[in-house]
Amino acid sequence: MARKTKEITITDSGRDQGKKFIITEMPAAQAENWAFRVFLALAKSGVEIPEDVEDSGLAGIASIGLQALGSVSWDLAEPLLKEMMDCVQIQPSAGITRKIVDNSEDIEEIGTRVKLRGEVFSLHVDFSELAKKFAVPASESTGKNPE
Repeated sequence: MARKTKEITITDSGRDQGKKFIITEMPAAQAENWAFRVFLALAKSGVEIPEDVEDSGLAGIASIGLQALGSVSWDLAEPLLKEMMDCVQIQPSAGITRKIVDNSEDIEEIGTRVKLRGEVFSLHVDFSELAKKFAVPASESTGKNPE
């Protein structure tokens, strides 16, 4: 089965409005490696990680939140952020995609970069699995036996 992809068209006003990007899921081994590097960077920076977070894979990172990366030193964060952008290609015209060229006009707004990182993250995280982890079974919420 092919890796997941997602097409993003920038609708926000600004220099990137109308630009199209294709986000492609990392291979499983790379995504796992990236997730563990994030966990290690967070731990090294003193961010408390819930005991069972490793059971939820990349969704575990979502439960901590990308905001926790703000506690990580730039030396640890930079390669992780770069690797996220390696999942993004620009589509300058229909049917043609290519890698993003840093310091070019491919992405001209900081907000676009932030949005694309969020989209990369969401493509890799199965939020339905995360929701199941935190969902309360119907029998507990109603107090009734489900049978």
